[in-house]
Amino acid sequence: MTLILLYALTLALFLGLDVLGLTYVVKPIFERDIGDMLLDSPRYGPALIFYAFYVAALLVFVSWPAIQGDWPLGRVFWMAGLIGAMAYGTYEFTNLATLKGWSWRMVLTDLTWGSLLTATSATLGVWLTRVTL
Repeated sequence: MTLILLYALTLALFLGLDVLGLTYVVKPIFERDIGDMLLDSPRYGPALIFYAFYVAALLVFVSWPAIQGDWPLGRVFWMAGLIGAMAYGTYEFTNLATLKGWSWRMVLTDLTWGSLLTATSATLGVWLTRVTL
């Protein structure tokens, strides 16, 4: 039951925060640099697959060990931030290396956002799970 609660809370936080970040932080920069490549409306199926898998991996490597080992929240934030930097960095630096129009501004914005989003979602998910149980 704890694992299901942890997953549901972390996923809800991640999705909710990412809607805000994509809308107000990431999208304006991407529109400026690669607007002609963007769809008018995102494909939600692939996005949901990513979110479900990403949060599951975050639980395996950070959140669940944090619950079981009673990690301090600062450690959760740091470790989850590293996972975010690795995941978002892989995407961004690969695109910068291979795609026309990809900019350093896009890399730095999305890398920062993804790292903070991952760290915040995991930390709040762990904290909320602890206070709920």
